[in-house]
Amino acid sequence: MWLENRYNFLFNLFALTIIYLAFIFITNRFWIATALFGVLFTAYGVANHIKMQLRNEPIIPADLTFVAGGNSDKLLSFIPKENQQFVNSSISVVIWLACLCALFFIIDGRRQFIPCSWRHPFSNPGILIGSLTRIFAAITCIGIVCSYSFNLSVPGSWAYSFAGNLGYTPSLFDATLDAKTNGPATTFLSLTKTKVMDKPENYNRKTMDKIAQKYDSMAHSINANRKYNITDSTVIMILSETFSNPTRVPNISFSTDPIPNIHQIEENTTSGLMLSSGYGGGTANMEYQALTGLNLTNFDDSLIIPFQQLVPNQKAPYAFNQIWNTRYGTSGSDAVHPYYQNMYLRDTDYRKFGFAHLRTLDSKPKITHKQTSDYNPYVTDEAAYQNVLDLVNNETHPQFLQLSTMQNHMPYTGWYPDNEFTEADSSVDISTEEHQNLETYVKGLSLTDQATASFLNQLNLIDKPVTVIFYGDHLPSIYSTAEQDPKNSSVLHETDYFIWSNSASPSNGTKLADTDAAYISPNYFMALAASHMNAKVSPYLALLTMLHNNLPASSRVAFATGGVSSGDETNLDQVGNQISKKALSKEAKQLLLDYRLVQYDMTAGKGYLADTNFTKIK
Repeated sequence: MWLENRYNFLFNLFALTIIYLAFIFITNRFWIATALFGVLFTAYGVANHIKMQLRNEPIIPADLTFVAGGNSDKLLSFIPKENQQFVNSSISVVIWLACLCALFFIIDGRRQFIPCSWRHPFSNPGILIGSLTRIFAAITCIGIVCSYSFNLSVPGSWAYSFAGNLGYTPSLFDATLDAKTNGPATTFLSLTKTKVMDKPENYNRKTMDKIAQKYDSMAHSINANRKYNITDSTVIMILSETFSNPTRVPNISFSTDPIPNIHQIEENTTSGLMLSSGYGGGTANMEYQALTGLNLTNFDDSLIIPFQQLVPNQKAPYAFNQIWNTRYGTSGSDAVHPYYQNMYLRDTDYRKFGFAHLRTLDSKPKITHKQTSDYNPYVTDEAAYQNVLDLVNNETHPQFLQLSTMQNHMPYTGWYPDNEFTEADSSVDISTEEHQNLETYVKGLSLTDQATASFLNQLNLIDKPVTVIFYGDHLPSIYSTAEQDPKNSSVLHETDYFIWSNSASPSNGTKLADTDAAYISPNYFMALAASHMNAKVSPYLALLTMLHNNLPASSRVAFATGGVSSGDETNLDQVGNQISKKALSKEAKQLLLDYRLVQYDMTAGKGYLADTNFTKIK
């Protein structure tokens, strides 16, 4: 922990002191500034504690956009009952602090910390000096805070050197590890300025034109052996909240298989394991990578949540739904999320991606089906699927549909009174709390399993081709015993996925070989779906196809607990073994260089590829 390091508390104390002084000089009221500072940082501490406990990550600046978007009331629903007493006690502390500061303000009798006057700044030399001193002090403190924050993650800067001399060791690729090493306040400040990517060498229009031509030729070669157009089918991409087979986790077992239907589906269609960058959180990042084909490993360490830090600032971000939009117009793609639209700024992001709608509980139009189950406050997967079925049935042409579910979102607080998995739980050497959370979670998985099987059966009755990409985004952070053993690192970051086509599809019954499908990361889903469907690809999808063939899974490690490696990137081969970039073939290394150039051009560069046919399917 950061407090155990010899001098780490000093650079945290420095930052907090400057912020405190800024409060004092801005308000010019010592006790009022003390109250404001105390309330603010008590709230920050409480929020950070709860977020670390529930999602295994600290508060970061991007969370402020989440709250500013009107989500503060929704956040309260995520607070577990066992934390309510802690929250209530903290509120009591804040009230007492405010009352004491008010009392001391009255007793002190001084209306100002520094004598000055805005109305009559030149009334006498003392007032003039006081006014100038206050202005100078406030500007200086604000300037130091901003400069310190913006430069803390920049090697060679004064802030980096100052903190480094006191033991600062940044690990921004893993905000949790960074907070534990350097302190949550330092982690927060170091992420206030987001850098998208470092500019790759030789990035210019000429280079990007060559890349466009190179992968246009590669797409032509691939398409010579492909028979179908992907836009002749409806593609449904389903992010299933925290879906994963719990029995892969050591010591976890049940006498009854909680997901027999999905196991049967996986045996008969393209399926495997997805390497997730998250554990206990990170949904929006998997969603972003699956929709765009981009990989977080290429981004700067300070860019942690693209949905909040990148996409809202982009002019025309690319996502795969635009393939259908190109052919069918604005009705070519639609999305469903059975929660609230501004979570992770999805409403802004999906609009920028070009989706006709993001249908949620509070959107226009809203989702029609929003049933819940027992005491679970979230919309069931069965209801979520019905919203998608309505979209499929109500549209005459193929479309791209995105569904991000909510049913199995934490916390898992005994939602199901008649839970057969309480009796079926045969897990060993885990705590009582783990058993309780696990049994609620697994009951939810069972409901997902039944709803998914029913959903696919209904799609089979529809006389138009439909392909489903189904994947779990991350494991829930309920395996506290397994987290303690580094040997469990990989399994805590692997979720289930499958790609399935209905009876009306030419690819019905297709199952790609394990050498092609056993392991994947979310950025490859659309490329693998095209392969499963025997569908033609764009130059961009050709790049992703070739990259997946050479490097099946690549992911940024997002959390220290259960982390896959000590670095900022984990790569897996066809059988799930970790491989280093140095061990990759020459072809794979070149593909990665090209991929990095493409990602830079699409997100931080000049957008040269937008002037080519790089994302178009001929």
